[in-house]
Amino acid sequence: MTGYDRRDVGLLLLRLGAGGVLVAHGTQKLFGWFGGGGIGGTGQFMESVGYAPGRASATAAGLAEAGGGTLLALGLATPAAGAAAAGAMAGAAAVHAPAGFFNQSGGYEYAATLGLAATGLAVAGPGRLSLDHALGHRFDRGWMVPTALAATAAGVALVVGARAQRLRKAKEGEQDPLFEE
Repeated sequence: MTGYDRRDVGLLLLRLGAGGVLVAHGTQKLFGWFGGGGIGGTGQFMESVGYAPGRASATAAGLAEAGGGTLLALGLATPAAGAAAAGAMAGAAAVHAPAGFFNQSGGYEYAATLGLAATGLAVAGPGRLSLDHALGHRFDRGWMVPTALAATAAGVALVVGARAQRLRKAKEGEQDPLFEE
C-alpha cells in the first residue's frame, strides 16, 4: 500500500501538536523564549521545588522537552523521543501533584496529558509520514520501546525519589548537602 491512511495522518497531527508544545516549553527553560526563565531562572525555580542542582535540572528538563519534542514532531527515534518527553513530564507532574489533578488549581493534568501523549507515540510509533519510516525504522525498532521506557522510568524514579527525600529533609529542618554553601 503506497497511500497514507487516516492513522498516518492522525499520528502526524498528534506528533506535530504534542511535539510543538514540548519544544516551546523546552525552549522556555533553555533560552528564555516565550516568556520563560532560561537556564538561570528555571534553575532557581527547580531548586525551589526540590530539584537540585537547579541549573543541571533545568538543562536536563529543557533538553528532554525541546529535544524529545523536536524528534517526536519529526517522527525520528520515536521510542527514545517519547520516553524522554514523558520522563520530563513525570518530573513536572511530581511538582504539581500536591495541588490535585486539575490544571486550574495548579494540578498535574497538563503534564500528565503531554506525558501520556508522548508515551502513546513511543508505543504506537510515528506512522508512515515520518523520518523513522523514511529511514527504514533504523531508530524505531520494537525492542527500543520497552528499553527506552524502562530506562526513563528508572531515571525518573531516582530523580523524583531524591527530590522527595530533599523535601522531607527540608521539612524536618535538615540541611541537604546540595544546598550547602
